[in-house]
Amino acid sequence: MDTAQIDQVRRFNRTVTERVGVLHDRYLGRDRPVGEARLLWQIGEQGQDVRRLRDRLGLDSGYVSRLLRALEADGLVTVEPAPGDRRVRTVRLTDAGRAERAALDDRSDELAGSLLAPLNPAQRARLTAAMADVERLLTAATVTLEPVEPGHPDAEHCLRAYFAEMDERFEGGFDPAASLLPDAGDLRPPRGVFLIARLYGEPVGCAGLKLPAGAPAEIKRMWVAPDARRLGLGRRFLAELEARAAADGRTALRLDTNRTLDAAIRLYHSCGFQEVPAFNDEPYAHHWFEKRITATPQNR
Repeated sequence: MDTAQIDQVRRFNRTVTERVGVLHDRYLGRDRPVGEARLLWQIGEQGQDVRRLRDRLGLDSGYVSRLLRALEADGLVTVEPAPGDRRVRTVRLTDAGRAERAALDDRSDELAGSLLAPLNPAQRARLTAAMADVERLLTAATVTLEPVEPGHPDAEHCLRAYFAEMDERFEGGFDPAASLLPDAGDLRPPRGVFLIARLYGEPVGCAGLKLPAGAPAEIKRMWVAPDARRLGLGRRFLAELEARAAADGRTALRLDTNRTLDAAIRLYHSCGFQEVPAFNDEPYAHHWFEKRITATPQNR
């Protein structure tokens, strides 16, 4: 990042906050600030548990509690313990809350129209395309990567989804019992690592790295949820696992893949992996790849 990039981001932020009216304490001409309005919209028709609301909006618990108390005082929401687990609080819109949310939607549509109205059709297309690109990139920047135990619930969730997708896509299906699955111990330090990607607190991807003694590092079980694709997570997983392999002193990184995974194959080529002869007996693999990397061993 350089100074010009930082300045551009700040100018963009100032322009957006001014044009969409978040500087006013009566957002969209209603009787509440933007924080309360945003929370009403996020709760939605089905309600939400409070913890998920906090994760989705990136707000601390004290601030969310203050917003919810204000909305409760106005009769717009109810907050109650969840059935079966009183530690979890669930917030739902009242009839008045649904009416307020509908009014906010109408005002939001009007605001969006007022931003587009002064522009000609070509400019509108450019603006909305640029907005979609900015939204995608900002969402990508929200994703976190974290090492977890292979038996963590989020890891198990991702692996189940991974296996289900492979079973659907592979010719003849996919049977995990027939595959060369790594032992859990191979994906724990110091023999490896298992990473989970989370978006708004929800698991959206996984990738494992084996660090076997006397052999190249190997990437295993890399998967990204369909609704999180196009965020660059595959490339980000590869870069993170390469850095971890290099920090462990490795000079080569390997992986294998199935021929039906054409997008993954293109990704590996674009990230510097070269196709090599088979280095294992994985029954579902048709392509084997290796990348030479520079060891950067860390003090341990």
